[in-house]
Amino acid sequence: MGEVIGIIIFGAVIGLIARAVKPGTQKIGLLWTLIIGIVGALAGYYLAGLVGVADTPGIDWIRWVFSIVVAVILLGIYIAMSTKRSAGPRITK
Repeated sequence: MGEVIGIIIFGAVIGLIARAVKPGTQKIGLLWTLIIGIVGALAGYYLAGLVGVADTPGIDWIRWVFSIVVAVILLGIYIAMSTKRSAGPRITK
């Protein structure tokens, strides 16, 4: 149970940092920030492991950077998809 709570907290922090790093205004709720943060954190840890980042004692800054970068990319994808969906068809003459 403690691991799940840790992932939720870590995901929230990563999601909030990703929103702070991404320029511009994001119309995204807290739930989507949390989801993007959790997915970004898990994918970032996985990718860091693939490139050979080993577990270190203390704060693992490299894994944090990977997680934040992935979350920023996911945030950009989410914003692009939600903007297209909400724009609707355009009528031009």
